[in-house]
Amino acid sequence: MPTLERSSGASAFGGGLAGALKAFAEEASVLVQALLSPGKVIDEVEQMRALQVRANRIEASDPLRADVLRWHASRIGLR
Repeated sequence: MPTLERSSGASAFGGGLAGALKAFAEEASVLVQALLSPGKVIDEVEQMRALQVRANRIEASDPLRADVLRWHASRIGLR
């Protein structure tokens, strides 16, 4: 294998490893933040639940609006 191919393969592996470590660090950070502020997590869950309940209530009369409410509920935890 030519040197150029070996070095590019090694850098691809190193980049993959660095990306994996970065993702792990970000997930760990989110977990620590959640553990340090459980009130925020509870508030988000309550907001999502309220939106889901509203969506279930109007499903028969306005399915499009119910879908929008569910979409908003799914986005709360991603903020």
